[in-house]
Amino acid sequence: MLRKIPIFSNLKDDELSRLKDITIIKKYKKGEFLFMEGDDPRWLIYLLSGSVKLYKNSPKGKEIFLHQLSPMNFVAELANFENIKYPANAVFTVSSEVLKIDYSKFRDEFLINPKISIEIIKSLSEKLKITSDILHQELVLNSEARVAKFIVEHEDLFNELKYTKISSILNITPETFSRILNKFKTSNLIKFDNNDLIFKDDEALIDIYDC
Repeated sequence: MLRKIPIFSNLKDDELSRLKDITIIKKYKKGEFLFMEGDDPRWLIYLLSGSVKLYKNSPKGKEIFLHQLSPMNFVAELANFENIKYPANAVFTVSSEVLKIDYSKFRDEFLINPKISIEIIKSLSEKLKITSDILHQELVLNSEARVAKFIVEHEDLFNELKYTKISSILNITPETFSRILNKFKTSNLIKFDNNDLIFKDDEALIDIYDC
């Protein structure tokens, strides 16, 4: 299992054996929490299969969607490296499996490996890009642009989630979301079959939010 993970693929056999000693694999059901905001990050977590949603709660209790992570990604690793508590909640949206590495031992024994350090830096850079995209969406994009961007970048979630949930993620009302979808359908930007998205004009949709 560990050998199949890109960041660990070049480790020597004895290194893999040691890594295995400080690693556990755990399965979770849909709706279970991986961690809650304020928890201590004891484990370095890698999502093997499934999907996990990261979100925060506003002071009034409203859910603020941050990101949906797909397999073969580290989860909130910045908390480990900055030695801070988790800044958000993580909940599984489908049955999932994660690899959990004892971070203190991993730090002392494996972060001295330049190849591993470089891969970790790449992962952190990608997370910073995600944060930048979230800020751009909230501060710059209008409602139509948010919907277009979500359809292009998250087609799987678009078909999986209820429209009320998507509108909440995009911080728009369900009525506004439905109106925008109808406009996109009328303009032949998207097509449906039994409520499943079967066609999207990526180029035209991207033009809506990337201008």
